[in-house]
Amino acid sequence: MVLRGKSDNRTVPSPTLTARLQTDPPGLINAPAPADPHILIHMGPSSDITCDRGGQVHRGLAVQGDIDIIPPGTPSKWMLRDTDSALVIRVPKEFLADVAHESNIDPSRMQLLNRFQIRDPQIEQLGWALRAEMESDHESGQIYLEGLGRALASRLLYRHSRAAKMKTIPSKAGMSGAKLRELLTFVEDNLGNNLSLSDIATVSGLSVSQCQRAFRQSVGTSIHRYIVQRRVERAESLLLQRKQSIAEIALEVGFAHQSHLANHMRRLRGIRPSDKRRIGI
Repeated sequence: MVLRGKSDNRTVPSPTLTARLQTDPPGLINAPAPADPHILIHMGPSSDITCDRGGQVHRGLAVQGDIDIIPPGTPSKWMLRDTDSALVIRVPKEFLADVAHESNIDPSRMQLLNRFQIRDPQIEQLGWALRAEMESDHESGQIYLEGLGRALASRLLYRHSRAAKMKTIPSKAGMSGAKLRELLTFVEDNLGNNLSLSDIATVSGLSVSQCQRAFRQSVGTSIHRYIVQRRVERAESLLLQRKQSIAEIALEVGFAHQSHLANHMRRLRGIRPSDKRRIGI
């Protein structure tokens, strides 16, 4: 079932979950109620979204890593003011019930909560692991996928269900949701520029050292690694469009030169930019 708009041909099929990449143009989308829980992880440039779901209307600027959790049986109405891309993950409710049973969670309390544009570094990292598995043509095998599925199901139950001990995501030493969204939007809008830690810290209103600690706590990785990863991901998208040379793309996404992009893409993706363009996935 397509939850929202159109998806591409890359999917991760598994008895425990299904994941696909999806891009929707601006406009109104009426999404029917899914039979199984769905997780949407926003990818790419920021987009202005309004969502009417579960009797609640939410509006916000979706940035890279924002997460929606849609309980089964919950229809959605989306108004997209910009093109929006997301990783869409379906977790079968039977599998979720099995994990709840193994975890001694009362079945009456496994109902998932309706979440809109939250931050959860654990779910985000599991989602990117699924995306990497998609792009590697499922090279890690079924056992790996089942492990990711169980980890996702456990996280949903312990942090995003009626069984959760806390109904909100504590920030600990991290940033508030609004401040983190502002910072991530700043990074996204300036990937092609020479971003410095002091520039990013200024946006956060913290010192450089405080900003680095709060960012890692909130996102689950360092600022430097996050920026490099986003530059590589944006370069991948531009490579598939085939409108610019690899050298031009490297400069546009913020790398000093083509070899700099190639080095980071090999390290993060195990592939060269020229091969990415040639293979087309």
